[in-house]
Parts: sequence; C-alpha cells; structure tokens
Amino acid sequence: MEGERVRASAIPAVIFAKNSDRPRDEVQEVVFVPAAMHAPGSRLQCTYIEVEQVSKTHAVILSRPSWLWGAEMGANEHGVCIGNEAVWTKEPVGEGEALLGMDLLRLALERGSSAQEALHVITGLLERYGQGGSCREDPMPFCYHNTFLLADRTEAWVLETAGQLWAAQRIREGAWNISNQLSIGTDISAEHPKLRAHAQTQGWWGGQGTFDFAQVFSLTQQPVRMEAAKARFQVGRELLRQQQGGITAEVMMGILRNKESGICMDSGGFRTTASMVSILPRDPTQPCVHFLTATPDPSRSVFKPFIFGVGVAQAPKVLSPTFGAQDPARTLPRFQTQVDRRHILYQGHQVALGLMESEQDQGQQLRQKQQALEQEGLEAARGLLARQRAPPLQDWGGLFQTFVERESQMYA
Repeated sequence: MEGERVRASAIPAVIFAKNSDRPRDEVQEVVFVPAAMHAPGSRLQCTYIEVEQVSKTHAVILSRPSWLWGAEMGANEHGVCIGNEAVWTKEPVGEGEALLGMDLLRLALERGSSAQEALHVITGLLERYGQGGSCREDPMPFCYHNTFLLADRTEAWVLETAGQLWAAQRIREGAWNISNQLSIGTDISAEHPKLRAHAQTQGWWGGQGTFDFAQVFSLTQQPVRMEAAKARFQVGRELLRQQQGGITAEVMMGILRNKESGICMDSGGFRTTASMVSILPRDPTQPCVHFLTATPDPSRSVFKPFIFGVGVAQAPKVLSPTFGAQDPARTLPRFQTQVDRRHILYQGHQVALGLMESEQDQGQQLRQKQQALEQEGLEAARGLLARQRAPPLQDWGGLFQTFVERESQMYA
C-alpha cells in the first residue's frame, strides 16, 4: 500500500493508493452503502460477531473480498480513505473469532468523518471486541493483526496494532507507505495507555531510554511473507521519493502496477486482487475522486472513477452473487465447501486476461482499449478538479457505473 501526502503531490491534494494482496482466486467486489440512520439499541452483524450499531452511519464505497462483511480498502462521503495490511508481531495471533481488521476498516469509514476520528473508532472497537478470526475463505485458518493507513483531505495517520495494543503516527507532509511490517519507530503520536507497560512486563523493553515500537514489537524471526515485504517496502518508499513533488493519481497507478518490486503481487498463492487510488483535494468545495479496479492485476485492469454525488447507486456488475444462510462463510464449521463468487465484470476480465496471455495481437488490442478507457476517466477527473468541466451533481453519482458498463461491454 502506498499513501501520499500534500507537499509530495503535483496538485494541492492528498493522493491515497492501495493494492489488495489476497489469496489468488479470491474475488473482490466494489460495494456502495448509502448513509443511514439506525434505531437505538440496534445490533450489527459483522463477519463473525455482532457489535452495537451507532445512530448514524456515513455513505461508503468499499473494495472487499466478497465472502466477508468488512473491506480491504475504501472511502466515505467525507473524504476519508483507509487501507489495511496484515502484520505479525510478538503479540500472539488468536484464532478465536472477533472483529477482522477488514471489519474495523469498514466500521471506521461508516463512523468517522476525519482520519483521526476513524482512528479513534478503530482503537475503541479494538479495546472492546479485539481482533481475530480467519482472514481467508479456507478451512485452514489464516490469522493476522493489522496495520492501517488512514487519510483525509488534510492529513494522514498510520495505525499499527498488536492484539488490542496499538501505536499511531501522524503524517503531516511528504509521502508514506506501509507493507506487511511494523514501521512506526520512536515518532509515536498516540498509543495504547498500557503499550509500554505490557512491553516491559513481557521483557521486550527495559523501561528506560528510547521506546521504538517497531523494534520492540517486531518478531525476531519473521515469517517468510514479512521478509519479502521488507524489500517491497523499501522499493515503494524509493519510488515515492523519486516522484516527490510530482505525484499524481496516474503516477500512483503506475507504482501499484510495478511487478518487479512485488508491489503488484503474483507469487506464493497470493496476487493483487483489486486496487484503488483516491484524489482528496484540500479545497473542500471540490469532490474527492476515487478510482477502483474491481478486478485483479492492476497492470491489466482499468481504474474507474467514483464520486459521491446525487443519485449514486450500486453498480450491479461488480457485485458478487449472495448465498444467504447457506453461504459456507456462515455455516459451521466454516469454509467446508466452495461457491462461485465471481461477479459479471470479474468473469469478463478473466476471459480478457486469458486472451492477453494467449493471443498476442488480440490481447494487445484489449489492453489498448483498457488504457484508453482509463485515460478517459483520468481526463474527466482532471477537468472536474481544474473546474474546466463540471458535470451536474446528478451526473457524478452514475460515473462509476457508466465506466463499469463500458468495460464490461469491451470484454463481451
């Protein structure tokens, strides 16, 4: 995941970007959830457990693995963006079902009107309910803790967790990235009140001198996946440094497509299953523009623009089928059978990927059509933010659906 801040960009905006690296065959859907009011005492079913509902939730756009309730990344109507990454620390990971990091992400988007407020939502829920449960659709549990990158129009935060403990760092300027490892050192802006005492009790920190969160809580012997993440993290930071002062949404899309570094992943049973880039203008009168693929491998996908506007609705062709009470993610024991969760755009994109790999001429023509469609979306966003072309409010809401339809027709 890459997060980019105001002074590093070519325009007065925060640019947020994330690749979702997940099990290779997992389908990711793009879901719009409108703002809503809720009755006092309402309960909310997340992936595994129920939590108390709040009186009002914000409208959100989510890119999520289609078998669960939460999301890997997304944005809300107030210009808050969040993405999460898996992390393993000295604090043991439990298989007991609680809130997934992806549940915490969605809850924070639905309840937080700024990056800092969303951070407080996550830490409060973490304290009350904890995090845990399998993070993939498989009988063999795959569990981890989470780090989060949260951004709004004016600032960004990195939040890193170890069980119910956490540390956070405020990012006021420049560029920042996270990648499956603890990155907060001594520059801690906020922390769990028992963080240092717990580290001291466990013998991880002597209690005197500098407290380096990453150094204290990182595993001495890292899992193979985290060792690979170190190189990816360093390359990501260097790519951002090279573009300092000239970063645009298009530049970030290029970084997310970088396969050599592993930022665009395809190895060890995992791949980049969906991607997102957001432009969050500092000027509150300008709309935020969110680009989402809804398909795997950004190097052969289309980033399509979404804007919260009048008439915004769910794009049906990026919504996976549902299986109700018979869903293997809901029946106990979980994940004993497999179901086909591919949405219409995903199915068409799979055919396109096959052509790109087997039919050179036809595949090249398809990729050129993808690039032309993406450029059209980028041009529309540039014109809108430069106030050259300002479509009526009611037209913004249908923008994403229009691009989804056009991409789907391309594959037909």
